Amino acid sequence: MAMAFGVYDAKDSSVMIDGVYITGFSEDMLSIEKDEDLFETEVGAQGDVVKNIVNDPLGTTTIKVQATSPQAGYLLSLAKRREPFPLWYINKNMGEKMGGTMANLIKYPTVERQKTATEWEFTFKIFDLVMDKT
Repeated sequence: MAMAFGVYDAKDSSVMIDGVYITGFSEDMLSIEKDEDLFETEVGAQGDVVKNIVNDPLGTTTIKVQATSPQAGYLLSLAKRREPFPLWYINKNMGEKMGGTMANLIKYPTVERQKTATEWEFTFKIFDLVMDKT
């Protein structure tokens, strides 16, 4: 039986928000997750189990960029957008496409200036999360 083998290279990953490619990521580029479990269970008094499907499509993604990212100003401007916009993470080499057609920035990032310019963390709510891996 052949061993599965793959190569991950962060340079193969892209994030596109409303048609704009984001660059200048920090060391921890991105996280994405579904907000709710896929199902909940209920157990009756006699031990009968019901599996309740959760149809909540919400997800959250956090994108971390360096303070010098060319798109930092664009990301800040997304706080003023009331209408949802598409947000996608794609890595073709890994067969990954995650995000959705409707997202909004939750809040402005915390900006810290110390001995070093720290990363900016942008957190988005995705209203129709899709997580695909081929």
